[in-house]
Amino acid sequence: MNTALAPYPIGTPGIPWGEAERAEWLSRQTRQRSYEAEVLGAIEHLRPRFDVEEYGRLEYGPERFPLLAIRSRDWRDELPVVLVTGGVHGYETSGVHGALQFVDQHAADYAGRANLLVAPCVSPWGYERIHRWNPHAIDPNRSFRDDSPAEESAALMRLVAPIRDRVLMHIDLHETTDTDETEFRPALAARDGKPFAPGGIPDGFYLVDDSESPQPEFQQAVIAAVEQVTHIAPADDKGEIIGSPVVARGVIEYPLNQLALCAGITNATYKTTTEVYPDSPRATSEQCNTAQAAAVCAAIDYALAHR
Repeated sequence: MNTALAPYPIGTPGIPWGEAERAEWLSRQTRQRSYEAEVLGAIEHLRPRFDVEEYGRLEYGPERFPLLAIRSRDWRDELPVVLVTGGVHGYETSGVHGALQFVDQHAADYAGRANLLVAPCVSPWGYERIHRWNPHAIDPNRSFRDDSPAEESAALMRLVAPIRDRVLMHIDLHETTDTDETEFRPALAARDGKPFAPGGIPDGFYLVDDSESPQPEFQQAVIAAVEQVTHIAPADDKGEIIGSPVVARGVIEYPLNQLALCAGITNATYKTTTEVYPDSPRATSEQCNTAQAAAVCAAIDYALAHR
């Protein structure tokens, strides 16, 4: 492959970006949708039934983004805590709206059985720009660590810190999109001064387990539920999905804490990251949202039955 034929339009191949390149990248980002209308508005409709709290506020130039979390109204300290996060990568739409759909349609089913904490849109600036990064060209989902460079990540960690050891299950809702290959991975390679090696985008839903503490039966319970809604991604001819070995049908593993990923921010026994493929000709946006909601329900059901 000759990457020189189509270099990323910002920066010099082989040289990491400096401030000038980051500024050029930022100048190209345009607001394409409204966090206030599409996310905050949806949360407002949930206020009569749930507690809503502002756990942080992002300030990017003249823009202000309140970070909102939704809690069970009947929160009881003796109950297990389940954590749902979405929109860590703001462009991954069904992560945000799947989390909101779960709260609207299913959260009441767990009243008196579990305390629910849902952060549906961790990265609102990225949601509006339909981008993976924040305006500093930082990926929040590689930034869940002490002294995080991403305020989105730091704010969520502060929210979760008081219950970090009490969380039974954490599910983080994501997507793998065609633009991962056409924009975001090339941009990452350019930002870091590395060559871009093209890969493939799996057609279907899959999960990412924690390689440091795998829970294979839990993962398969989620896969079985989602399969009733949309198709599961097959392994490629190398037996991999996005470069990682498939350890069970529709499941790969990452070291969550080592990579500073969102799904590793608690000491939950059960952890998973969903990956929906919204660009599939076999799935609609409604199916993607429903698949995310189904994954959340299956994850909670399994965790409560096996605690």
